[in-house]
Amino acid sequence: MKEEHSLIEADVLIIGGGSAGAMAAIRAKEVNPDQKVVVFEKGNMKYSGCIARGMDAMNIVAVPDVSTAELYVESNSIACDGIMDEPVNYRMAERSYGVMKKLESWNVCFPKDEKDEYEVLKIHPKGRFCVTMKEPELKTILSEKAAALGVQVVNRTMAVRLLKNQNRIAGAIGMNVRTGELMICRAKTVILSSGGTARFGLPDNGHLYGVYDFPGNTGDGYCLAYRAGAELSGFEYTLVYYITKDINAPLLYITLTRGAKLLNAFGERRDQDHPNPAKMLLEHAEGKGPIRIRMDHLSEEKIKEIEDILFTTERPACERFHAGRDNDFRKGEIEMWPTEVYLCGGHGLTGVRVNENAETSVPGLYAAGDTSLVARGHLSGALVIGEVAAEYASEFAAENGEVSINEKQVADFEDELEACLAQKNNPVSIEEFEYKVRRMIGDYLKPPKNEYKLDRALWWMDRFRKELKTMVRVCDVHDLFKYFEVENIIQSATMCAIASKERKESRWMPWHYRTDFPEKNDAEWKKHIVLTCGDSLEDVKVSHKPIIKMGN
Repeated sequence: MKEEHSLIEADVLIIGGGSAGAMAAIRAKEVNPDQKVVVFEKGNMKYSGCIARGMDAMNIVAVPDVSTAELYVESNSIACDGIMDEPVNYRMAERSYGVMKKLESWNVCFPKDEKDEYEVLKIHPKGRFCVTMKEPELKTILSEKAAALGVQVVNRTMAVRLLKNQNRIAGAIGMNVRTGELMICRAKTVILSSGGTARFGLPDNGHLYGVYDFPGNTGDGYCLAYRAGAELSGFEYTLVYYITKDINAPLLYITLTRGAKLLNAFGERRDQDHPNPAKMLLEHAEGKGPIRIRMDHLSEEKIKEIEDILFTTERPACERFHAGRDNDFRKGEIEMWPTEVYLCGGHGLTGVRVNENAETSVPGLYAAGDTSLVARGHLSGALVIGEVAAEYASEFAAENGEVSINEKQVADFEDELEACLAQKNNPVSIEEFEYKVRRMIGDYLKPPKNEYKLDRALWWMDRFRKELKTMVRVCDVHDLFKYFEVENIIQSATMCAIASKERKESRWMPWHYRTDFPEKNDAEWKKHIVLTCGDSLEDVKVSHKPIIKMGN
């Protein structure tokens, strides 16, 4: 190493302190209170991640006598159009009720009716799995629980590189996003739980941070795993949601499950039992949008219930937004529009490949939450697989002994850092550059797709990769960590274009709709498109892997 840096020792290092990371930290301390558990969190763990405050439901809970893990696997396979590994999704569903009861023991509120039964909603193709939650302080509860157990949380720290000892993970390099200080963590195991690539496409309102998921999620976990040699998949699953116009906040299930009406631009009533964002997007594209929600027929009691969830449990900013738009739930209607395109494991199928033990293809490296490929796992997947990752990472740490830091890996990153800091006089600000990168992602990677568009995306990302090093200005630490975020966005886009080009069919309509291959082709493409790193960052290797069934 060129100079002395802060050195932190850990048995388990968790990168990302959102729902999955916080739960992993708690569980790691529960299974072995004596081990050292460290969290690198880019923001502040108390309010970080996609669940920055609270949540109105656990989307996937196999409640006894209501549903089963087996039925969930069958249901989710339908939702995933067959591209789903069954064992890891079964593990998540099988443990979901136990995790819900654990949260309840921590005073997380799951309302019950007069029969002492939970409200379990139907939002999946088969069965009822979505349990209503009313907990505006969920994230605070998780972070305080981790602190009480002695977890060391290093806030405002972005993990910029994983370290390896031969083939095994040996820790990570973290960088303080305010001071630029480097921190080296020597760790026996690492759990990646730093979200998906939420900051990917550009929202229609042009705001860099006005995205649906947590804007600090810039594909860091994907790119850390990729550089370390892990397998990734599902990068062709380019998500676009259909939610509240201009704020990208949830509204659909909160209102429809409580009796709201869903209308298109012609006043035609839409499906109520199982609202489908994909069908809404297709209807919007056909010129029948925007689709709207009306609540003027609901009772005052029901409207107040919706407002309470939306303005407290979900996010307080919603109240200010709707007031500013003169949206009166008792009189008017709420417009919904397509979001920007993004990549995510929780809402989609993108992520680091893991087995039912949350293990990646790299020894000592685990993944959970939106970073991991637990298809459409949502909050339940984050909490359950966070626990699973902690259990197996703790076991690995106990059985496999110490690791050493490869000082050349640290020195190589320091050389990169020096080159970035030498870009003080370049002409283009990092904000301008990010805007253009993400505008091109929206132009060429947002569905519908075709080979020409995907080739243009690859051309642009190759150009952006070069311009990031030659044209972009890095004046201070703020610019510096944004530089690494944009680098990850570009890499995520490259992998997205390559995977999308490889899958020569249309699947998950409209999210991977290829106008040059408009039909689904199960015979050739009912399998994973797997990406790994070749000789360089831009050398993305492509392979195909079969869907894993139960008992395989």
